[in-house]
Amino acid sequence: MDEAIRAALLEQRAETLARIERMSAEYEGIVAASADTNADDEHDPEGPTIAFERAQVGSLLARSRAYLVELDRAEARLEAGRYGSCERCGAPIGAERLVARPAVTTCIRCAARTS
Repeated sequence: MDEAIRAALLEQRAETLARIERMSAEYEGIVAASADTNADDEHDPEGPTIAFERAQVGSLLARSRAYLVELDRAEARLEAGRYGSCERCGAPIGAERLVARPAVTTCIRCAARTS
């Protein structure tokens, strides 16, 4: 079972790293495209501003990096024998929840309490 979990975490990690690489390139492209222009895109009726696009991609990039940290922590919990246990109440986290969100740290009951 631990090997299947480890494989799922590694798959999620690889997907997240690929997403980070794509978004980093996109972010750098946005920054590079706007560096040499003095255009006033704030009033461009054709679409979103460069600043908006940069902020949006930057936010998604930060979110992906944070998820990568969560995945690493999940792997550490697996190594320590604590993976699959709720960090709040100690109850087992449901298998379906772990499949859907492999880095999750709380059972559905505790997660519902914080919402």
